[in-house]
Amino acid sequence: MKIAFYDTKPYDKIWFEPIAKEKGFDILFLEEKLNNKTAVFARGCDAVCIFVNDTADANTIAELSNVGVRAILLRCAGFNNVDLKKAKEQEITVLRVPSYSPRAIAEYALGLILAVNRKIHRAYVRTRDFNYSINGLMGCDLYGKTIGIVGTGKIGQAMMSVVRGLDMRVLLYDPYPLEDVIKKTPEAIERFGRNTTYVDLDTIFQESDVISLHCPLTKDNQHLINKETIAQMKDGVILVNTSRGALVNTQDLLVALADGKFGGVGLDVYEEEEAYFFEDRSDEIISDADLVRLTSYRNVILTSHQAFFTKEAMQAIAMTTLNNAEQFIQGQTCENIVLP
Repeated sequence: MKIAFYDTKPYDKIWFEPIAKEKGFDILFLEEKLNNKTAVFARGCDAVCIFVNDTADANTIAELSNVGVRAILLRCAGFNNVDLKKAKEQEITVLRVPSYSPRAIAEYALGLILAVNRKIHRAYVRTRDFNYSINGLMGCDLYGKTIGIVGTGKIGQAMMSVVRGLDMRVLLYDPYPLEDVIKKTPEAIERFGRNTTYVDLDTIFQESDVISLHCPLTKDNQHLINKETIAQMKDGVILVNTSRGALVNTQDLLVALADGKFGGVGLDVYEEEEAYFFEDRSDEIISDADLVRLTSYRNVILTSHQAFFTKEAMQAIAMTTLNNAEQFIQGQTCENIVLP
């Protein structure tokens, strides 16, 4: 099997090459992102392997089909960047990695919460300049406060677990709630604690001191965080997003930041991140005014989609992606299939 691997970074080769060699796969590593112009580079390949900021829209999928590609291997959980309707029409199989290290993302989200609350990022910059003043660095105890977790899939469940030690009141929202949490079974209490309760989104927004997003991006929840939902939130609320950038309306977030609504915002994703994230733009003039404004707020931490980035996660991603490819080429049933 030959695979065109788009948007390659040095760490991708470290984890994918040994497993590919073991399975007898030939990987063509490409630094370019996938789009309708670069799809032609996959000519002669059975599959393409893509990440969160590659584009597999209708035009791109048509080009992939023209050059003989039969499968799209997502080395991530989300598939909002793939036109599934067009893929089905072109009879291209789509496979993903539904879970690699939920704990890695949950731990990172907790790190963002702690950092923006206690101003750790600002303290780090000060002390490097030998400024040891703590004026303006006051946070609050999280003990006894309320955290709202939106999405209780595997990552949301990991988040429920990691915040347990903070003794916070935990409010949950998911259109498909966990039955054992609702019933407060002994197993659920042991894993998540007693202070976990499913509520509606309005209650999440109105009562939470911290809100953490752990849901996939769909047409129904795009811009879930907007001026109307922000208006419902407490003044001084902490918002963390480690899921997908378009869950947050950036324009509305910027207005609220200017108004002093948020105590802190931790973002590992950004609505228009495709042109910037995972790349070194330090020697360039950034033309995205919203991105520049976001990074100018001292109560905002913006990182480059790295919540997943642990050794354990990278190993799991590489193994699952290439297992998916192996099952596809052998005609086996794959539990990680998106289409058909």
